[in-house]
Parts: sequence; C-alpha cells; structure tokens
Amino acid sequence: MFFRTLLVSILFAGMAPWASGAARARVSPTQSEFAVRMVRLSGPINIDGRLDDDAWDQADYIPYFQNHWPQDSGRAQADTEVWIGFDDNFVYVGAKLHDQGHRVVQSLLRDDPDFWNSDGFSIVLDPINQRTNGFVFGVNAGGAQMEGTVKVGGGSPTDMNWDNKWFSAVERGDDYWTVEMAIPFNSLRFNSEVRTWGLNFIRNDMANNVYQTWTRFPNNFPGVDLGFTGGLSWAEAPPTSKRAWAVIPYAAGSLTRDFDAKEPYQVGGSVGADAKVSVTPSLNLDLTLNPDFSNVSVDIQQTNLTRFSLFFPEQRPFFLENSDLFADFGNWSVRPFFTRQIGLNNGEAVPILYGARLSGNVTDNTRIGLMNIQTRATESLGAENVTVAAVQQRIWARSSIKALVVNKHTAPMAEGGTPDYNRNLGAEFLYTSADGRWNAQAKYHVAMDNDAPNTDRSFYHLELANSTRNYFWGVGHHRVGKNFVAESGFTPRLYNYDADLDSVVRIGFNMFNAWGGYNFFPQKGPVLRHGVRSWHQLYLNPDFSLNEFNANFVYSAQFRGQQDAGVRVNLRQLVLPYATTFVADAEALPAQEYTFTQANFWFSSDPRKALSFQLNGNAGQFYN
Repeated sequence: MFFRTLLVSILFAGMAPWASGAARARVSPTQSEFAVRMVRLSGPINIDGRLDDDAWDQADYIPYFQNHWPQDSGRAQADTEVWIGFDDNFVYVGAKLHDQGHRVVQSLLRDDPDFWNSDGFSIVLDPINQRTNGFVFGVNAGGAQMEGTVKVGGGSPTDMNWDNKWFSAVERGDDYWTVEMAIPFNSLRFNSEVRTWGLNFIRNDMANNVYQTWTRFPNNFPGVDLGFTGGLSWAEAPPTSKRAWAVIPYAAGSLTRDFDAKEPYQVGGSVGADAKVSVTPSLNLDLTLNPDFSNVSVDIQQTNLTRFSLFFPEQRPFFLENSDLFADFGNWSVRPFFTRQIGLNNGEAVPILYGARLSGNVTDNTRIGLMNIQTRATESLGAENVTVAAVQQRIWARSSIKALVVNKHTAPMAEGGTPDYNRNLGAEFLYTSADGRWNAQAKYHVAMDNDAPNTDRSFYHLELANSTRNYFWGVGHHRVGKNFVAESGFTPRLYNYDADLDSVVRIGFNMFNAWGGYNFFPQKGPVLRHGVRSWHQLYLNPDFSLNEFNANFVYSAQFRGQQDAGVRVNLRQLVLPYATTFVADAEALPAQEYTFTQANFWFSSDPRKALSFQLNGNAGQFYN
C-alpha cells in the first residue's frame, strides 16, 4: 500500500504543472516553422526513379534537411531535395539525395528490420494530424521497400508487420541517387476535411553515419516521432478513394494418403475470402470468411531458457491494420488482450469460421475498434466467440484516454452443458507532454471468469518517465492479481510450472521497475556517442516476500566508423516457488533461493565494409 500511494502521489502531483500548458498546444511546435503545400499535379508520374516528368515542375519543393543524429542542430552536410504533389489516386514524392557515390545497402528484403542501417529515404505521414498515429513509407538505395504504422506510446514506435501496396523506384547516379514514390490514397486513413497533415522525411546517410530529418527536433526522439512533424497544407480537400471495397478470394486443395495403413487417397480442400470495405476514408471494415493464413511469415525460432512463455508478434494480415487500438493495452509484460490467442489452443491451430473488424477514426480525436471472431469446434474445444471493443480519445496535446472490453464465450462440448466465459474490462490514461519529454501512465483492468474466484482479479500499472538529449529516467509499478485470468491476453509471469506435480499454478505478483542513463556526445575523436544505462526490476509475491530481483548495468560506445562496443553486468536473485525445469527430461531445479551474476561484452566492426564481424563473450552462472 505504501508503494502504491507513493507512486500515485508522484504521478498526479507531477502532472499538475504540465496540464495547463499541454492543453494549449494542439499543433506540433515544428509545423509553424516547417510547412509545405500539397499541390495537384497536371499529370501522372511515371514511377521510374528518374524525376524527369514535367509534372514535377508543379510540385512544392524542399531544398535541404536538418541534422538529427548524432547532432541535432544545423543544416545537414549532404543536401537532400524533395518534391511532393498529388492527383486523384496517389500522393507522389520525389527526392534527390546528394552524396559522394558511396552507398550502403545491407539488405534487399522488404520490411527488413535493418532498414535503418542502409542508405534510405522515408516519408512519415500523420493524416489526422493528431500526433498519435500515422504511417511511414521508405525505400533504401537498393530499391527495397519498407512500410509500417507509427504510434505514440510504449514499445517500438513503428510496426513493420503492417503491409500495403504502393510503388517506388530508385535511380543511381555518380554523386546522387533519386527516389520516386506513389502512395495510393486507399492505403491511407484520413479525414478529407482535415486540410493540414503531419509530415516529415528521414534520410539515412550511412556514408557519413548520420540521420537527417526535414524538421529540427532533439535526437533523443526517433525520426518517426509524430510530435515533431511539419505541416502539409492542402489547398483543396484530399480526394477520397474511388474504390470503396476489395475482395480477395482463395481456394486450396489437398490429396493425402496413409501408406502404412494402406488407406485410399483422401481429397480435401477449402475456400474462403477476405474483404476490405472503406466505410469512410478514416474508418475501415475488414471481413474474413474461413481465412487461410498459409502465406504468413514463420515465427523466428527461439530457445526458451526462461521460466515463462515467450512472446511472438502477431503477423496475420486480418489483425494488423490499426492493431495498436487493440494490442497496446497493458504494458511490455502484461497484455490484457492479444490477438494471437484467437485461433490457438495450447499451441494447436483452431480454425476460424469468420471475423469482422471495424477500426479507425470517427472524429479527429476519437478512434474506435470493434471486432468479432468466431472459431469452429474441435475434438478438444467447443466453438468460441471473441468480441472486443476499444476506444481511444485524444486529450490535450499528445495524451489520450483509452478503454477496452473483451468478451470470450466458449460453447459447451456436450449438449446441455454449461458454456464458459472470460471477460476483461479496462481503462487507461497516457500522458505525453507537448515537448515529448514527460510521460506518465495510469492503467487498471479487471478480469471475470466463471471458473476463477471473484477476488484478486485486477491488474494495474503506474509509470512516470522523463527523457532529454543526454539523460533519461523512469519509475514504474504494476500488480497482477492471482485471479487476473485473461484468456484472450498474455500474462506469462502469472503462470508458474511445478515440475514435481507437472502442473501450472497461478501466483500474483507486485513489480517495481526503475531505469535511467546518461549519454555523452564528443565533438571530436573516434567516439560518436558513449554512455551508461541501468535498469532494475523487483518482483514481490502477494505477501511482499522476494520473488525475483534483476539488476543490469551497461556501458556502451558507438564510433564514427559505425563500430559498436559495450559491456553488461547482470545481477539476479530469485526464489523458485516450485521445482522447475527449463528443458524436457532434465533434472528439476529444487525450490530454493538462487543468486548468480552474468557478464557479457560485444564488439561489432563497421558493417559498411565488404567484410565485417562481431565478437561476443559471456561469463557467469545460471541458477546452479
């Protein structure tokens, strides 16, 4: 109770002086200085990367970019010129990126996570201009595309799992390379009455090991940050898509035989379809019937040497657009709702019969998400229906209030049986100051289940953080009750394996978290940036006895030649509540206290070279 009262007091007392100033700042502070007009072009652009179409002469023009990283002031050393315009179907972007002919392309894969380590050019769009959600489209010097959604809040600001169809081409010269992009309006979600969009451009200049942006803002914020966009002003209303819907049908067949049993061939198959309906330019309806996810990327294989389940991201297309509306509740370790729990049961696929999902903006400040999914019955599980409703209301400059309702209904296996239900209700408040330096969160969820007791079934989270160019720090606390059973969520630490009884036991916990660090930016010498950071996690059982303490200390350095080096020390103390195994058929570790230390170092050479290498070393103990 003491810790809870203390953190609540810090959270709301600290917010008081910010609220009045934040309420006045409705427009990005950079949009008054960085603005460009959206001009209708007289003809279409042939996307070949050459910038030789006459229509480019009518487009508005940006002559150069600003330094963003490692330095965040002054005009960028290598010039980047940009042209932007539109017609009835596309947003067109052209760019000429001046250099000395030395370019780095690490990969030609689409949506490669290492996109930012190659020479590249990106556009960031916030069509609603509310500084909370947007899009990013990028292409590297080799022509590989990247697109994703951008959000404000915890975790990575960019989700590259979102895919859409757009067009781009690059052309390489001796001392420059050029880009042409055509982004369809039907790939974006916008309100045609909003005449100013948030806009930014990012250039990865790997020859100089720098990042440039059109607008100027502190380098402790990523280039995709929506709080520092420029203004894209429309002289006329953006054209709405002429295509209000699209249908993608599929058919699959199979021919199988059990040769050992000498059975005859069995013929099988399935048909289904996905549909997308544009209710409004900013509100989208997704429908699926008997969906087939065979073309979804395979999960990255991981070896689990932890006590709890590993997290794997959602990659099924039906669940991706506006996915943050549903997925960003809770925190990095507790997710009250997680779409990957739909269509799965103990790791086995459960066929989905149909699904419908309505998501997007209903007003400039209000986003909604409604979803209903029905699965088929299997030999071990009754048919399930999952209904989810989420709403996000923007307040002040960059803050929001959110609410979530999840209802899961499982039909009985036998006629006359009792159906099961599992529900979750939650509300969250996320504060971000107008300048982005201060962040605070307050979240509360409660779960209801016809099997779990009607007590100790809540989850709450409190957090306060501050970030500047040189330093950052934060404190947080969350608690998960023993009976916070969110079957449609992901709460791995709640479930503890008892190797002696081969069973899983729920144990609620309190978690206290603190982190901080300081960065140095030398003006001269081989080191580009170096600094220290530390984070500490304390887990306590419901009676406040020790569950686990984890302390980390890191020193790292980045060099002007793109080398990277560092050392980390990890101190751990924990009490196993039950005998535990990490791999099958291994001898169980006894339920007792363990204290151990681990240390590791790393060094990466210049990845721009034809030959590069990495060194890693680890030493220490692991439990016993």
